[in-house]
Amino acid sequence: MMQQPGRLIGLGVGPGDPELITLKALRLLRESPVVAYFVAKGKKGNAFGIIEGHLQEAQTLLPLVYPVTTEALPAPLSYEQVISDFYDEASLAVAAHLDAGRDVAVICEGDPFFYGSYMYLHDRLAERYDAQVIPGVCSMLGGASVLGAPLVYRNQSLSVLSGVLPHDELKRRLADADAAVIMKLGRNFHKVRQVLEELGLAGRALYVERATMANQKIVPLDEVEPMSSPYFSLIIVPGERWQG
Repeated sequence: MMQQPGRLIGLGVGPGDPELITLKALRLLRESPVVAYFVAKGKKGNAFGIIEGHLQEAQTLLPLVYPVTTEALPAPLSYEQVISDFYDEASLAVAAHLDAGRDVAVICEGDPFFYGSYMYLHDRLAERYDAQVIPGVCSMLGGASVLGAPLVYRNQSLSVLSGVLPHDELKRRLADADAAVIMKLGRNFHKVRQVLEELGLAGRALYVERATMANQKIVPLDEVEPMSSPYFSLIIVPGERWQG
């Protein structure tokens, strides 16, 4: 009799505050014999920190350690190829447990399908295994809540933009947006702030680092040190207030 494969479970664990994990995610986390998590070399990781206190001794931990983060690599290596190879290898590691009949919960900060690393495993494995995705509170909603900033009123549209976009493309998209969230700041912060200033949006823009985490920091946009802006930071340009 063939072994019934395990389930692949993408678990959104929220933006940082441990209490923002859903009841369903918490139940499935505790029930999963294997818990996988993405992490940078030498670090524990934010997602793991959220769920660490809920783990059981019998559970197997499967750290998926990034070979690189965003640093430049010497030729002929490219970040895209190295990270793609890593996701291939991570998928094999997860698949080994699934083939042995063990469910694997892959925890993901925020939501698994909103800039979540889990999605790269999902793309590689979901056609072969039973896959279940549990949504989580994403970082932009955590950011809006701690900033006290309603995102969109009535018929306004929201644009979610990457700070990695080239200056002119970012400017074009922001100019067309009713409201916007700009993510992936880090070393792109100076460019993003410059674009906001050029569009006359800097006065409306709100900045937060590590929203909902214990080390959360809200700073006026013009006081942010460009080189100290962390990866887990974002800018919200709320929609114009509507007097309903």
